[in-house]
Amino acid sequence: MPAKKITVDLVIPIFNEAGVVEHTHKRICEVVDALAQEIRFIYVDDGSSDGTADTLRALAVHDPRVTLLQLSRNFGHQAALTAGLDSSTADIVVSLDGDGQHPPEIIPQMLDLVLQGFDIVQGQRAEATDPSFFKNFTSSIFYRLLNIVSGTSVLPGAADFRAMSRQAVDGLKSMPEYHRFLRGMVSWMGFKAVVLPFQETKRIAGKSKYSIGKMVRLASDAIFSFSLTPLYIGLSVGVLFFILACVQVVYVSNLWLTGQFDRIVPGWSSLMSIILIASGTIMILLGFIGVYIGYIFQEVKRRPAYLIRQERRDE
Repeated sequence: MPAKKITVDLVIPIFNEAGVVEHTHKRICEVVDALAQEIRFIYVDDGSSDGTADTLRALAVHDPRVTLLQLSRNFGHQAALTAGLDSSTADIVVSLDGDGQHPPEIIPQMLDLVLQGFDIVQGQRAEATDPSFFKNFTSSIFYRLLNIVSGTSVLPGAADFRAMSRQAVDGLKSMPEYHRFLRGMVSWMGFKAVVLPFQETKRIAGKSKYSIGKMVRLASDAIFSFSLTPLYIGLSVGVLFFILACVQVVYVSNLWLTGQFDRIVPGWSSLMSIILIASGTIMILLGFIGVYIGYIFQEVKRRPAYLIRQERRDE
């Protein structure tokens, strides 16, 4: 590493965490103030509607290391995290959530691993502090499905708690896609990486902002942005029905040619079943195609993933 003092940016997206973010900042400072590196904070307010923005402005006044980015509206966690990464200029960038569940105590270990030559130090949840059967089950199914249908292996339990070298951050910034699933994008880059397990702690206060709808949207972005497998599944089912239709034609023709007319009985139930199954398959395939076309439509418009309303940076 160069002889100059190494700089570290901590990128922290925030959404409606009034009463929480100040405690998170204090806890992080207790860890990083003792480090030899030059530490800077980049807080990204993702269109909060409570007093989060005022709290962050107060932090920026009292701590000159704090940079505040206020997005024009709520663009989502992945977009807010992208805004912070785009704004970072440090040698090493660490991203973590502002709800206190990502323990800052392992940040020194992350920095040491980057200094040892790893471009990405990926945090992995060892065990949830408040395990939910539904959340654990859906998360397990999601990662298994994603790793099957995509050519990118995403670590189960991986979080957006990671440290990246400048080279890795620049590589991520060169991927300007609108639908962003950063865990998959980071894995796709293929830089030298190491996994660092951590024990997720309880939230300081409040509740998770990831609703079921947001989780479904994130899963959709992950699958449709990284794989064409849904189209191939529809194509395979179509080929299967074509083969079955050919078998049926051969079977009926054989009955006609052998004079077994009594065995040719019109089957309303079987006919309706075939029609319904075939129609359903076609509709599903058209739905997959529609989703991909929608993604293409949103990409070709080249709209930014986020807009910054205000930036406060005390030099």
